[in-house]
Amino acid sequence: MLTALAGLGLGLSLIVAIGAQNVFVLRQGIRREHVLAVVIICALSDAALIAAGVAGLGFVLSAAPWLVVVARWAGALFLLTYAALAARRAWRGG
Repeated sequence: MLTALAGLGLGLSLIVAIGAQNVFVLRQGIRREHVLAVVIICALSDAALIAAGVAGLGFVLSAAPWLVVVARWAGALFLLTYAALAARRAWRGG
């Protein structure tokens, strides 16, 4: 039971924290644009990442260290693209 509560607390802490994904979901909700699609995609993405972690992705990554490098660069590329799109929206305004 203690392990289940620790997992529930960790999951809650990930959801409650206002990060880039939560800000995006809130922004889309406020603008009333594609709300259902955004919520479904984000929920499924979170579920897939949690399932991968539980299924032992750490073990796979330790067995194939090159996957860590690929994931790092893919994440950096995603964040840079997201930042460029946000900067473009800010530059253009309203």
